[in-house]
Amino acid sequence: MLRLNLTNILSERIGEQGVDWPGALAAHTQSLEAARAALWQRKSDPAEFLGWIDVPEDTETLRQVLRYRQANAWVQDLVVLGIGGSALGAQAVSAALGKGPVRLHFVDNVEPEPILALLRTLDPHKTLVNVISKSGSTAETMAAFLVFRQWLELGLTDWKKHVVVTTDPAKGILRPYAQAEGLTAFEVPPSVGGRFSVTCPVGTLPLAFAEVDLEGLLAGARKSNEQARAALEHNLPAQTALIHHLFSRKGKNIVVFMPYSTRLRYLPDWFVQLHDESLGKMRDRTGQEVRTGTTAVRAIGTTDQHAQVQLFREGPHDKLINIVRLLNPSENLEIPAVKGLEALDYLFGKSFFELLDAEAKATAHALAKAKQPNYTLTLEKLDAYNLGWLLQHLMWQTAFLGELWNINAFDQPGVELGKEYTYALMGRKGYEPLAQELRAEGVE
Repeated sequence: MLRLNLTNILSERIGEQGVDWPGALAAHTQSLEAARAALWQRKSDPAEFLGWIDVPEDTETLRQVLRYRQANAWVQDLVVLGIGGSALGAQAVSAALGKGPVRLHFVDNVEPEPILALLRTLDPHKTLVNVISKSGSTAETMAAFLVFRQWLELGLTDWKKHVVVTTDPAKGILRPYAQAEGLTAFEVPPSVGGRFSVTCPVGTLPLAFAEVDLEGLLAGARKSNEQARAALEHNLPAQTALIHHLFSRKGKNIVVFMPYSTRLRYLPDWFVQLHDESLGKMRDRTGQEVRTGTTAVRAIGTTDQHAQVQLFREGPHDKLINIVRLLNPSENLEIPAVKGLEALDYLFGKSFFELLDAEAKATAHALAKAKQPNYTLTLEKLDAYNLGWLLQHLMWQTAFLGELWNINAFDQPGVELGKEYTYALMGRKGYEPLAQELRAEGVE
C-alpha cells in the first residue's frame, strides 16, 4: 500500500510556508478533474505519448519476456546498453529488488575507461548484450553496441544469440538491422517515451534476468492507474501533483526526492530525469514562453542527513522535500549490547530498521520545525508490487503536473540541439552546415 502523509505541508504546522490542504484541494477540484479527463481522453492517440498508462495491462508482452529469459538460462552477465530512460528505470528496480545469479551491467556513458574495464572482466560465452534505443540513432548507445558487437564477433562463432535488441516495432535503424541479422528483438511501444518505459521491455527484459517479480511490478502499476481514475480524495497522484503545483507558486523551485533506503539509491536518479525532462519547459502548449518546472535534486536517507540536510533545513526556503520511507523491513538486524559501551545503551536491543524509521521521522519533523515543507510517501514494504505502484504514481504525478502547467510533459526539445551539435562535431552526414556554424563560433 502507498500512503501519503501531508502533516508537514499544512499551515497549522509550518505557518505561512504551508497550505490549507482541504481548502486547496477543494479550490483546485475543477482543474484536477479537467487534467484527469484530458489525460484519459488523449491516451488512445499515439502522438500524445501516453502509452505508458496501458503498458501494465499488456500481459502477452510480459509472457514473451519471461519465455525469453527461461530460454537463455546460460546467461551469467547481462550488459544493458542504454542511456537515460533506457537504463535508469531498470537500474533503479534491479538495485532494489534484483536477486538472481545474473549480474547486470549498465553502460550509460561513453567514457572509454569504464567500458574497457568491463570488457576485460566479461566472458563473451556467458554474456548477453541488450541494446536499447527506440530510434537506433542514440549516439552513446550505438557507439557502445558497435564495440560490444565487435567484441562478441571476435570471441564467438554464434555471436547473434548473445545480442537482444529493444527498439521501435517499425521505425528507426535497429529494427531492420535486427531483422537482417536475425537478432531477437523486443518492442518499445511507439506511444511510450524513454523516461516512461520502465514497465515495457525496456525495463522488464533486464529485470527478468535480475529475477524481479515482474507480475507484481505491473500489478502495482495497475493499482496506481486505478487511483488515477478515482475521486480526488482517493487520487494520490493528483494530490501530490497539486502539492508540487502549490509550492512552486510559493517559490519552492527545488524538489528534493529522498528515499530512506539504500536499496532505492538509484530511484532518485530515475525521478530526476522523469521530473526535469518532462516539466522543465520554455513554452506552454499555446507557444507562450513560460519557463515552467522545478529542479529535482536527489538525496538518500540516512546518508544525506550528514551531507545535504544542513542545507535543506537552514538554507534558502526554496525547497519542497519528498521523503519516501518503508513501513516494514524485508529483514531486520538487532543491535547488540556491548559491555563498556553503556553510553550507547539507547541502541541496545533495538533494530536497524527502528533506527532507520526514527531517523526518517526525525528528519521530517526537524525540517517542519524550520518551516521547510515536506511530505512523506510510505510503502508498506519494498517489494515489486509496492515499487511498481510508486513508479507509476510518479509518472502520473508528472502527467498531472504537465496538465496543471499547460505544458507537454512528454517531449524534450531542450535536449535535441545538444544531440545535433554532437552529430555535427562527429562528422555525421547532413550536419555539415551546423559543423561550420560551430567552427565559426569557436567550438572545435
